[in-house]
Amino acid sequence: MKEVKCECGHVNPHGTVLCEACGKVLDEKSQDKSLLDMRYEGSARRSQTYNKSIVDKIWNFFSSVKVGVWLIVITLIASSAGTILPQEMYIPPTMPAEEYYEDQYGWFGKLYYELGFNNLYSSWWYLILIAMIGISLVICSLDRVVPLYKALKAQKVTRHEGFLKRQRLFSISIDADKNDIAAVKHQLKAKRYHVREENGDLLAEKGRFSRWGPYVNHVGLIIFLIGGMLRFVPGMYIDKVLWLREGETKVVPETDGQYYVANEKFILENYDKEKDKTFEAAIDRAGMVVKNYQTNAVLYKRVGPAIPGEQPELEKVKEHKIRVNQPLKFEKFALYQVDYKLDELNTMSFSLTDKETGKTFGDIKVNLYDPKPRFDLGNGYAVEVLSFFPDFEFAENGEPRTKSRIPNNPAFVFRMISPEVPKGETSFVAIQQTIEPLGDNQYKMAFKGIETKNVTALTVRKDLTIWIIVLGGILFMIGVIQGAYWNHRRIWVQNKSGQIWVAAHTNKNWYGLKREIEAVLSETKINIPIDQISRENEDKEGV
Repeated sequence: MKEVKCECGHVNPHGTVLCEACGKVLDEKSQDKSLLDMRYEGSARRSQTYNKSIVDKIWNFFSSVKVGVWLIVITLIASSAGTILPQEMYIPPTMPAEEYYEDQYGWFGKLYYELGFNNLYSSWWYLILIAMIGISLVICSLDRVVPLYKALKAQKVTRHEGFLKRQRLFSISIDADKNDIAAVKHQLKAKRYHVREENGDLLAEKGRFSRWGPYVNHVGLIIFLIGGMLRFVPGMYIDKVLWLREGETKVVPETDGQYYVANEKFILENYDKEKDKTFEAAIDRAGMVVKNYQTNAVLYKRVGPAIPGEQPELEKVKEHKIRVNQPLKFEKFALYQVDYKLDELNTMSFSLTDKETGKTFGDIKVNLYDPKPRFDLGNGYAVEVLSFFPDFEFAENGEPRTKSRIPNNPAFVFRMISPEVPKGETSFVAIQQTIEPLGDNQYKMAFKGIETKNVTALTVRKDLTIWIIVLGGILFMIGVIQGAYWNHRRIWVQNKSGQIWVAAHTNKNWYGLKREIEAVLSETKINIPIDQISRENEDKEGV
């Protein structure tokens, strides 16, 4: 594309509507007498100039504000849809996610899973939407800020007559002289305008930095989006729940087996109605109000390499009482107290008993998280665990199954071996339920008792993106303040053949600019500029 040279000598990029230096109208379509569109100083924007290559078409698509708004609307709708059903990280680990959504929510749950809404914020199409919003912000900003910056930098003090006449605020004074211009210059400087003078003409300007507010805002949003997307890069962001029973030690997720945490004791404290009068009404209403729940935890670090099949050698790092908002921190990790479960079943005890005589032949204690397959009781008596269902229920076909790995409703299939029945007798034993599927047995597994343990839930969190997100948020707010509380004001005072011409422009707050001009010109013979929008409206009404 050829460049356009103005009569003032300045060479403008192709597509420029107003000369960047003097403001002369270069576009023949804009040669009417209406007010000038000063949004981007009449500069040449790539999106409105080039539309030939595939790069141009992609640039023009993403530079559209409408496209950016629609991308945001679609993303908001998708984000809202992601809250209709719980995300996969919040569903109980009772069965595969695909089966869970269909089992709990029917055809809608199945469709929800197949469309990827179960892990919405890490799904590929949602990340593409976020990336497209980021690309739109970058291209929209570059398409506007670069030509605007060049135009403002290249502007001369002396402007073309057509430029001045078609500003919103404009006046011509016949009786004024150079002394009035000098007085105006003094008043403008007193009001903190940056005044440039050329051949007796003045250009007073202040608040230009406010024009960059929206683009600082965009930069903040882009950085914020980058921080959000980095959360899906492995190792940058971790948010997992670790359940620990009292006395149990587990490896901390995502630490490559380097760190372990032990739950020494879980403590739950409730408010006492007699001692805590402030909570008396709440206690009467709810029955119980939690005052504190904490995990007395011990952090260990593995010593030496991990050897498969062997218990790692651990070295104590530190002890910490984990409470709400008082996490255990180490390196870039933090363990937060988020949930608990009291009196979870841990072991169940049974006695091998003769049903007729009631005589017992030994006791067994079954660990509900790691049951032994066989218990030898001596003298030819033994018990084998054929099947174990931690969270027992009957399937639709009548077969027993487990809903989860958590022992909420344990059930067993035992084989009871005795000298009288060396091949063993089979018995199905659940809480308050015993079934003998192969006929009447001579022996039974008599329930003796249970042991429970409290369980704590700790959130394992690591966030290397937070400073990026905070930086983006700070820049976003700076841009909002920069563009909202300041405005770019310009006042041109020029001597045209003995007449004093005054024109003014601002990107917003015209009332404030008018008041300021009135104060500047109050003690001179220069006429107060007229708001030509009001005049245009009056002319239209008169027609």
